[in-house]
Amino acid sequence: MSPHPVSPLLFDDEDVRALDAATAVGAVRAALLAHHSGALHAPPRLKADLGDGSALVITAGRLRTGASTRGLYGFRAYDTVVGGEQLVAVWDGADGRLKALVHGSELGPRRTGAIGAVAVDVAANPGPVRLGIVGAGRQAWTQLWALGAVRPLEDVVVAARSAERTAAFARRAADELGVRVRAVGSAEDAVRERDVVIVATDSTTPVLDMGWIAPGTHISTLGPKTVAGHEVPAGLPSRADVVFTDSLAQAANYPEPHLFATERMVELGAVLAGAAPCRTAPGQITVFCSVGLAGTEVALAAALLPGPDAI
Repeated sequence: MSPHPVSPLLFDDEDVRALDAATAVGAVRAALLAHHSGALHAPPRLKADLGDGSALVITAGRLRTGASTRGLYGFRAYDTVVGGEQLVAVWDGADGRLKALVHGSELGPRRTGAIGAVAVDVAANPGPVRLGIVGAGRQAWTQLWALGAVRPLEDVVVAARSAERTAAFARRAADELGVRVRAVGSAEDAVRERDVVIVATDSTTPVLDMGWIAPGTHISTLGPKTVAGHEVPAGLPSRADVVFTDSLAQAANYPEPHLFATERMVELGAVLAGAAPCRTAPGQITVFCSVGLAGTEVALAAALLPGPDAI
């Protein structure tokens, strides 16, 4: 009689929130390098039409780890119906055992935050950063959470449409991260004289002006970035000296034309590996177009596993 299979470990948002930023950034950095080397196979996300303009979105990836040629594989599924709980599943690539299930809404944004931190670390000028954040939602929060793991934060300001949400963001940063954040009254105040600007909104019209962006600034855009609707100025692609993304395949797979020409982009994994240039002069403007490399969710979920099962 065969032994009972080991049940997969079940994780929720509380477990994900307990994961420290440095561990998350390390897991994602390794996955980005693996993607560049071919050890992470990550096809563009798939959308299953659920009618009325809604969909079930699935991302998947297979990650070969260490000396193993099998490693891990898995998927993340989330909906655009009501934005309900997401599910991430991780299997052992050697025996097909389901190792972990992560449910909730935290893992995806934490993964995106970790990718953003890696991008800032390779593109921003060296040293402490004066950070400006436009947006006060979950994506903006996880960018701040992760960035503290890679750079000292010298001065942080945040602006959003809601003064109440902006103030709450600043209070939370002090309470949970020990980071002093100043809530400012306009996006202009959050962009001018910043080393790094994080734009994390759902706006399809620009929330900042080209004239506010100083030479040497790094900008990460997380929200809409198609020709038809974009949170950053239409002139930014022509002014940027370097434009890069976490997945060229996903950027090219947008259903609408991308604001930033993918032919000009380089991949973050290639930059990390030294195979593609990024910033080469202090005065250059660099732009990171975050699209959420598939498979990185699996890598971050695997980081929750105990002992030798963790990556």
